[in-house]
Amino acid sequence: MMELKELLAELRYEREVRGSANCLIKSLQFDSRKIESGSLFIAVRGLTTDGHNYISNALENGAVAVVCEKLPDDYQEIESRSPNGICWVKIANTQVALADLAAIFYRHPSRDLKLVGVTGTNGKTTIVTLLYELFRSLNEKVGLISTIRYKVNEQTFPSTHTTPNPLRAQQLLRQMVDEGCRYAFMEVSSHAMVQDRVRNIHFSGGVFTNLTHDHLDYHGDFDSYLKAKKSFFDLLPKSAFALSNIDDKRGAVMLQNTQASKKTYAQSKPADYRVRVLENDFGGMLLDLDGEQVFCRLIGSFNADNLLAIYATARLLGREKMEVLTAMTTLSSAEGRFDFIRQEEQNITGIVDYAHTSDALEKLLDTVRKIRNKGQRIITVIGCGGDRDKTKRPKMARVACHFSDQVILTSDNPRTENPFDILVDMKTGVEKSEESKVLEIENRREAIRTAVRLARKGDIIVVAGKGHEPYQEINGVRHPFNDKEVLASAFGLEEA
Repeated sequence: MMELKELLAELRYEREVRGSANCLIKSLQFDSRKIESGSLFIAVRGLTTDGHNYISNALENGAVAVVCEKLPDDYQEIESRSPNGICWVKIANTQVALADLAAIFYRHPSRDLKLVGVTGTNGKTTIVTLLYELFRSLNEKVGLISTIRYKVNEQTFPSTHTTPNPLRAQQLLRQMVDEGCRYAFMEVSSHAMVQDRVRNIHFSGGVFTNLTHDHLDYHGDFDSYLKAKKSFFDLLPKSAFALSNIDDKRGAVMLQNTQASKKTYAQSKPADYRVRVLENDFGGMLLDLDGEQVFCRLIGSFNADNLLAIYATARLLGREKMEVLTAMTTLSSAEGRFDFIRQEEQNITGIVDYAHTSDALEKLLDTVRKIRNKGQRIITVIGCGGDRDKTKRPKMARVACHFSDQVILTSDNPRTENPFDILVDMKTGVEKSEESKVLEIENRREAIRTAVRLARKGDIIVVAGKGHEPYQEINGVRHPFNDKEVLASAFGLEEA
């Protein structure tokens, strides 16, 4: 709890205060439905809703103060109905104020952590999850903020966004500090940068993975998407490190204006940290990593990049070389990332992966193609999400066809779009010469079952796009659906 005047004292920009700021604030909220007695309500303008429309609701539910960009026309009438009065704080940008007030209210917890943010199109979840597992194996108390879940040591909380809103982020970071965490690893999305979700969060380091076309429905064009990612590194302090994958042609761009210590990693270019794949099969990879040979359970060249990023991050955080390499041999892939199961009777391999961009899908299928045995066919089940970037739909289908022997186009999360319209968009990417290998089955469950029925002894089935997600979103409703469970059931296995 904190007095409102204390909260406002740390803000570095102008505000207009009407009423007494001596009131005690018990919680911060920007959702009027979560208001309780003693709350401060921050009216934020969102993409679909405007918090200013819910000020009356917030006050009825017990808010004692309101931060807003514009006072309600009837604010005096509203105030007259409050026996104890209301403190109004008028401010230019409530989205920025939410991030700043959350940091102040939770006493800047990130300053007491070695917090590393990971950004890029692909690989974020794998890297932060494996860093969490790596440091846990080194007997450290660790926090995790990822697409799949949030963790404070061994406690697990459901994830709502890749990067949570600033209020939730500061809550989690404070809980990590209070429970003795020294390290934390956090996915930082492009949306988070544009929406100020990591404003006033102190990072000890940042990692860039790669950049491919994604989220253009939100950012409008690729340059804006790139700038959103780059802004994370532009804002890193001098005390931090900025680690970038310079095999990616935008890797050097990310480091151009950062004040942080610049470090690089790569497979094919000169860099501060290097890796080379010596052997690669379904059992794992033998790597030449920073001059040492190490066997890791993960598979594929793209995971060699991820493992190198993990290694470099741990070293930049001060860990010893051999303790890191030893710990890396125990790591396994994050849930829904090259997650595979076997149907032993016919020796059919099923792979479930979150790949939902053309680049990620290409890396996934290229890896499978390179490590498969002679005669093994690849059957790929793939869809694209509704209400999202439409430009990647034909690319996804084209990649699937190029790297697979059989392709089944199906639904992903259609959301409010007609799933058949999405399939039409995808089908435009299929070349005439490859049309014979493509089936269209809108029902995702039936598509996966069909892939299993089509599979012959030794074949490989890849189900891509949803990975860890336990639902399928259709017309605003999330229906229970898990690719790995559906695939296991089609294999005749009791559980995945």
